[in-house]
Amino acid sequence: MEDEKDLTENIKKGLVEEGFAVDIALNGEDGKYMAETESYDLVILDLMLPKLDGVSLCNEIREKGIKVPILMLTAKSAVENKVEGLNSGADDYLTKPFDFAELKARIYALLRRGSVELPILEIDNLRLDPSKHEAFRDDDRLELTPKEFAILELLLRNSEKVVTRTQILEHVWDYNFESISNLVDVLIGTLRKKIEKKGQKKLIHTIYGVGFKISEIR
Repeated sequence: MEDEKDLTENIKKGLVEEGFAVDIALNGEDGKYMAETESYDLVILDLMLPKLDGVSLCNEIREKGIKVPILMLTAKSAVENKVEGLNSGADDYLTKPFDFAELKARIYALLRRGSVELPILEIDNLRLDPSKHEAFRDDDRLELTPKEFAILELLLRNSEKVVTRTQILEHVWDYNFESISNLVDVLIGTLRKKIEKKGQKKLIHTIYGVGFKISEIR
């Protein structure tokens, strides 16, 4: 959740290239709704958000009992600002300007902490481990590209639900769907070939005119 759109897009691009699936909220109210209604492995939160500031949002997230790791990313570098952010429930604090390599290292450090357990996502004999960035069908490890992994993770997090092409694009890319209308279908096609080899149950289903669903049954 960031209040500088260009920086936000650059951060998202870098994290997507690392294999993460990323959602963006440009104001605190949207961020609050997303944090309360979706399951995230980590939140990057700015202090200077419109509508609801970062400290207030962090407090509200913690008051709701949501234990997601929170990394505060902001231009405010004074000690009192850091103390305020950490006291509101943040797990780490990074000031701008920053190097993306440091941001990435801090993200991985938060995800590795013993108190942060990323659940294994499973359906039938397909399983995905977000923390280790691994996926298996039976005992066979799947060699997935970062975008294929991100799409599979999104489908598994919404198991038995329809995920639209637009949702996939917004979650994994930042492109206008109309300009690259077959991009999702191409990636779904290559993903299917890797996880649905001859004789294996079909798990990714096309819901024509809508999108895709991962399910043990049609």
